[in-house]
Amino acid sequence: MKIDDFDKKILSFLQLDARIAASHIADELKISIPTVTERIKKLTEGGVIKGFHASVDPKMVGLDISAIITIISESSEHYKEVIELAKVTTEVIQCFSTTGKGSHTLIVIAKNSQALEELLRKIQSWPGVSRTETQVILSSYDINKNSYEIS
Repeated sequence: MKIDDFDKKILSFLQLDARIAASHIADELKISIPTVTERIKKLTEGGVIKGFHASVDPKMVGLDISAIITIISESSEHYKEVIELAKVTTEVIQCFSTTGKGSHTLIVIAKNSQALEELLRKIQSWPGVSRTETQVILSSYDINKNSYEIS
């Protein structure tokens, strides 16, 4: 999908505030509101915009533990299955295929340490997982949140 300068500017506005009015973007870019809404639709349908989300603080809804789990696999035979299991495991909020020590890295949230321990046992039982390494996240900081310069 080809993205022009207007698309990039629209994306920059949306990254700063996904609830920004199309009329505000149109005014800033000196284009019509229908042009803005049509471009947003095109960017969404084309997969450039992955969604519009409310960013919720897990601790405020009773999920007190966040952790990074590195999965060390026996072989690449089960990689697809690991990803599929991660997708359906509600505590997993992100999954990355990685190089280095592990094959996959998961970002997870859990209610408490007991729930995290249960989740670890579950992940360690997945096909192909030989072991895991876990780092509990003590603090997190919103650095550029979900936005980055689009050039």
